[in-house]
This record gives sequence, structure tokens and C-alpha cells, in this order.
Amino acid sequence: MNRRSFMKKAGVTSAATATAAVSAPAISQGRLEWRMVTAWPKGLPGLGTGAERLAQRITQMSEGRLTVRVFAAGELVPGLQTFEAVQNGTAEMAHDTPGFHLGKHRAFGYFFSAPFGMSYTEHVAWLEYGGGQELWDELSATFGLKSFAVGNIGTPPFGWFKKELRTVADLKGVRMRMPGLGAEMIRRVGAVPVLMAPGDVFPALQSGALDAAEFTGPANDMALGFHQVCKFYYWPGIHKQGAIQQMIVSRKAWDPLPASLKAIVEHACQSCHQDMLAEYNWINARAADTLRVKHGIKFLRLPDEILAALGASAGELLADERLKLDPLGRKIFDAYFAARNSTAALTEVADKAMFNARGLKYKYV
Repeated sequence: MNRRSFMKKAGVTSAATATAAVSAPAISQGRLEWRMVTAWPKGLPGLGTGAERLAQRITQMSEGRLTVRVFAAGELVPGLQTFEAVQNGTAEMAHDTPGFHLGKHRAFGYFFSAPFGMSYTEHVAWLEYGGGQELWDELSATFGLKSFAVGNIGTPPFGWFKKELRTVADLKGVRMRMPGLGAEMIRRVGAVPVLMAPGDVFPALQSGALDAAEFTGPANDMALGFHQVCKFYYWPGIHKQGAIQQMIVSRKAWDPLPASLKAIVEHACQSCHQDMLAEYNWINARAADTLRVKHGIKFLRLPDEILAALGASAGELLADERLKLDPLGRKIFDAYFAARNSTAALTEVADKAMFNARGLKYKYV
């Protein structure tokens, strides 16, 4: 999918559609209609399609008792105003990421990802079986919300750059789109982080307002056209490995739901979480080949000097973060890193050991 065809598909709605969008949700004969605002351009692979899939699943599984209408970024509210839209009743639910909402509470970052933090499998284990979801519920409730994990992008590259990186000095003054706790990590090594909705990144790269950007990985990044401006694509994505995507629901809408509809929403979220990771693993592998072969993009490993500097920055950042958090935030912080240390011990002898062995290129089928 090229940028032109993608953006044409993702065009804004007509005035008539926008007017209809703000009407109150339908309630008729026990049936509900909820509005889902998203942070994503319409039709964006993985994230945009994941939001559509979640809405379809809830609608179908409930046999229309709860119908969900999806509004892409800019159709009802801007992509970075989804949180406020659910809080103020403009929409009943939103599909975005906790990494966009650290301005509300810094601890939301640990339900997104943390620099050098947990992988996808580790993070999900903590959420579902290690008490992470209960802590997320406690934090979200203070804002009148209920949060669900609805997807994961796996481990994306570190980002796109217009110029090659050789030393830490090459990051000085670089304006880079970066969400979550990773934003402060790169600030501490001299870069200038910018939080920006996905649909705004390409024009900013084109105009020079940005020098670098990260998003989700090859498929989305190519669809949005980053490769047309930047030719250097750096990995590993130590800033947000296993990044969780979320659905937030107004507690005013959620609490009155009958138990049967709550169960449907919960199971739809869980199944869509797995689907999104599978979709990204498949489409990213193919997009990476296209970027290399057709567009001549260089996939480069961050130099050791830069990785070491980012690691030191992350350590200092996280130590400072804990001191700034309120009691609930510190409880979340401690639980997150206790889970990382516990699950990492298994990862070392399981997934990491297997990947290392596979990388040795033994003769195998």
C-alpha cells in the first residue's frame, strides 16, 4: 500500500457524516449504539483495521444489542484527544494507546511500554496473571474510565532518520516523533522528542518540522510514506518493545451494562489483542522486504555507543520517574519492574536462547 492510495482511502468524512456522528447513541428496545473514536487514520493496517475488527466483533457477538460505530482520527475528534472525548461523553469508547496519555498520569506509561522493559509475552503475562490489569483498572478508574488491552505491535524498529547515526553527538538537536517514556529517554541524550498523531508525521518530516520519527514498524511506516523522506531505519526498538494498544470505555457507559454484554466486550478485546500481533508480524515481514528491495532502505543496528547512552539514560530516567510518582504510581512502577525481572529470567533460557541459536545459522530445514 503506497501513501497516496492509503491517504485517499483515509480521507475525512463529509459534513453530513460528521453531523450524524455527534448525535446521541441510539437506545431502542434494549439495544445500544456506542461511538468509538480512534487515534488512527482510517484503514491504517493493524491499528486502524484492529479498531474496525473490534467494533465488528462486539456488534456481531452481541447480535446487535451493542452496536459500535468507528470514527477515525479527525472524523469526530483529533487523534490525540480521544481520552478527553470519552471523559466528556463525546464518545463512549476510544481505541488508542496508553503511551499518548502520560500527561494525565505518568504511570500510564507502564501499561504501554517502558524503555528496556518487558517484551510482548512478558507484558501480557503480567497483565493477565500477574495483577497488572487490576492495577490498570485502579488507575483508569480515577479518571472515570475502564481500560482493556486490544492489541500489540510487537517490537518495532527504533525509528527513521534522515541522516546516518554514528555517535551520540548525531542525536543532538534531532527532532523526533516519540511517545511514552521513550520521549524522556531520548531527551536526556540531546534529542528533541515530539508527541504527534500518526497522520501528521509525514507532512512534518517533509516540511522539516521533524528530523526523525518512529511509529509501529515497516507496514504502517511505509503506508504513511516515511521512507519517501528518510532512508535510514534503525533497530532495535528499545524504547517500546511489546507496546500495548488499548480500548478505554467511560465508566458511565460501562457500569450499567448487563453482565452478558460486559463478557462479550472483554472477550472481543482479548481476541483482538492476539489478532493484532499476528497481523503485524505477517505484514511487517513483507513490508520490510519491500522497503529493502524496492526502495533501497537501509536497516541498520544502532551503534553500541548510542545503545549504551540510551541504556544509561533509561536507568536515570526510571529512577527519577519513581520519585515523581504518587503512591499508586509507585505501586504500579514496582509491580511492573518486579514482573520484568521475574519473566526475564525465563526469557533468557527460553525465547532468547532459541533466537540466539537460530541466529547461528546451523543447517536446518
